Amino acid sequence: MTWIVAGLGNPGERYAGTRHNLGYRTVEELASRNSERFKKVRFVPVEVAEITHGGERLLLGRSQRFYNESGEVYASLARKRDVPPERIVVVHDDIDLAFGALRIKQGGSAGGNRGVESFVRALRTPDFYRVRLGVGRPPGRQDPVDFVLQPFGKRQEADVRMVVDDAADAVLSLVREGLAAAQDRYNRSTPRA
Repeated sequence: MTWIVAGLGNPGERYAGTRHNLGYRTVEELASRNSERFKKVRFVPVEVAEITHGGERLLLGRSQRFYNESGEVYASLARKRDVPPERIVVVHDDIDLAFGALRIKQGGSAGGNRGVESFVRALRTPDFYRVRLGVGRPPGRQDPVDFVLQPFGKRQEADVRMVVDDAADAVLSLVREGLAAAQDRYNRSTPRA
């Protein structure tokens, strides 16, 4: 069967190292591990790299639309490839989780994340998987939008690489072993020591 792993982010070099692009970085890590390249999909504004894991086919996606508008892109891809919502994994940053935290869940509220809200609208259900990657709250009174569009600090980069690596492993565990096993192994409230 086929899965879609939707890495949320914004296209273009300007956003590459920002907090909002952790989803992109996760699908790029999975593609890199398998020596796969992203290719444009005809008639859908998304780039996809295809890998196989444990007999399952995974379509790793990078939308070419902005973060908050990506739901319809993946809904179109899902229709085109006949993938139901319960076989879609959305990987995204989350300011409501401490930096370095990781949470896997299925369904529930979008928690104010406009990218996730766009999936709920486009898929007409909240019942897809989410791999939530903590970036922490903005300092002081900084606008959350400005915060997530800033790059990580140099001192954080080693931890960011670890989070991305763990997120990639969590996606594979979810696909191979199911939600409960992936949650037991990867859910955490703080960065991995």
